[in-house]
Amino acid sequence: MSWYRNTVWFVKGLREYTRGGYESASKHFNPADVEVDVTGRSFLVTGANSGIGKATAKEIARRGGTVHLVCRNKERAEVAKEEIVTETGNQNVFLHIVDISNPKEIWKFAEKFQNEHELNVLINNAGCMVNNRELTEDGLEKNFATNTLGTYIMTTALVPLLEKAVDARVITVSSGGMLVQKLNISDLQSGNGPFDGTMVYAQNKRQQVVLTEQWAKAHRNIHFSVMHPGWADTPAVRSSMPDFYERMKNSLRTEAQGADTVLWLAVSAEATKLPSGLFFQDRQPVPTHLPLAYTHSPPEDEEKLMEMLEEFSQKFKSVSPG
Repeated sequence: MSWYRNTVWFVKGLREYTRGGYESASKHFNPADVEVDVTGRSFLVTGANSGIGKATAKEIARRGGTVHLVCRNKERAEVAKEEIVTETGNQNVFLHIVDISNPKEIWKFAEKFQNEHELNVLINNAGCMVNNRELTEDGLEKNFATNTLGTYIMTTALVPLLEKAVDARVITVSSGGMLVQKLNISDLQSGNGPFDGTMVYAQNKRQQVVLTEQWAKAHRNIHFSVMHPGWADTPAVRSSMPDFYERMKNSLRTEAQGADTVLWLAVSAEATKLPSGLFFQDRQPVPTHLPLAYTHSPPEDEEKLMEMLEEFSQKFKSVSPG
């Protein structure tokens, strides 16, 4: 059954997730949806120094938005910031160095950010696919620490700030790979059995979909969405999936095409006319499960995931003196 699901996903992807799929879908886009002036609105983009994150940040800056780039590597981030400012002429681009795999850093950053800035839109783009089981300095499996726990902490830590904003939104960049995974709360850090980085990543992306659905129920004043960018030619794909990249490089979407739905969800009025908590691909809500797939989870598992992540997150939250 696992082989079958993977095959279905791959065949589906060949048709929909490639550049050709984007070009076909984009014939039905309304360009006016994203031709908007977002001057005065504040956007935070994680993993913004390359790939889809940088492409998204650049397009938001082009539309006048205040953009906060949250990046791990200072040197690459400074180059990205300079490029965005130069190409867009927007000086309201700010850089924050945070390692999303380090929960203590995220908490510290979020506390400082809330005291100094406003925020209308959070874009959880940072992610990784580590193909061998590696632990962070906190003893966390690196994919889980970055993709799931990092996303959870960044979002929950900034929810109080977003609650104060007009037209607040949270967009999480997931992956169609999650379609081959059923939520597994028994082994969040992938310590049991053989380690398959691709499937661990897919499990993390399934977790992000569940997080989005749960957040949408809990925070009615914020519009939550999660999306699949398709298969895009990004540095992350080239480094994490070299064999896949070699096979598919002539069919991959550009970074801008991969970022299109993120931008649409972040700036368009049309996006928030749709219910909060949905999964999007090419500006359309799409199912979170393949037909006949055994990937549905009982509600109690989804609630348990939230409880477990909250317990994890609180372990790393320090109380500031005074």
